[in-house]
Amino acid sequence: MNGVREGFSVLAVFSLLGAVLWTLRRGAGWRAAFTRRLSGNKSIQTIERMTLTPQHSLHLVRFNGRELLVATHPHGCALLLDTTESQTS
Repeated sequence: MNGVREGFSVLAVFSLLGAVLWTLRRGAGWRAAFTRRLSGNKSIQTIERMTLTPQHSLHLVRFNGRELLVATHPHGCALLLDTTESQTS
């Protein structure tokens, strides 16, 4: 009887450890996952995407209230336009 009880205890500890590791791998941790679900706000939003070629595309992105036009290509990405810069001039 003691062997069965110890076996279930070990199984419970390993399953809890697995659940914690799985949660930590999915996100930045408990606090980030909890606050992300509570706030519902996203700091980065994709507004529109335009594919130019299979390897090249344009992305219109909203980041913390700023709209950015970003070009992606096989060698990386480039910021083409930041709306906050164009509004100040």
